[in-house]
Amino acid sequence: MKKTIIALAAAGFVSFGAAAQAGDAAAGQAAFGTCVGCHGAAAEGGVGPKLAGQNPADIVAKLHKYKAGEQVGPMTSMMAPMAAGLSDADMENIAAYVAGL
Repeated sequence: MKKTIIALAAAGFVSFGAAAQAGDAAAGQAAFGTCVGCHGAAAEGGVGPKLAGQNPADIVAKLHKYKAGEQVGPMTSMMAPMAAGLSDADMENIAAYVAGL
């Protein structure tokens, strides 16, 4: 019985963590306003690549790399300053928004 309770509690923490990382698409839409010039109003791409429909975890990982100053691709010099001011929550929210487009 004790093992069952511990397992259920652990599962609850894991699922809460996953939900907390899902991001707020409405907040992401507001934050995405600065991205529109390069990625398009519907994240369809333009100067920057298409983001619509990409895996949110991939978008967040790239944003973290840009923020850290890592070379990600040919647009790193444009993206690094844009990502520098983003919080972890901003990244999650933007990723949730564009993944749903």
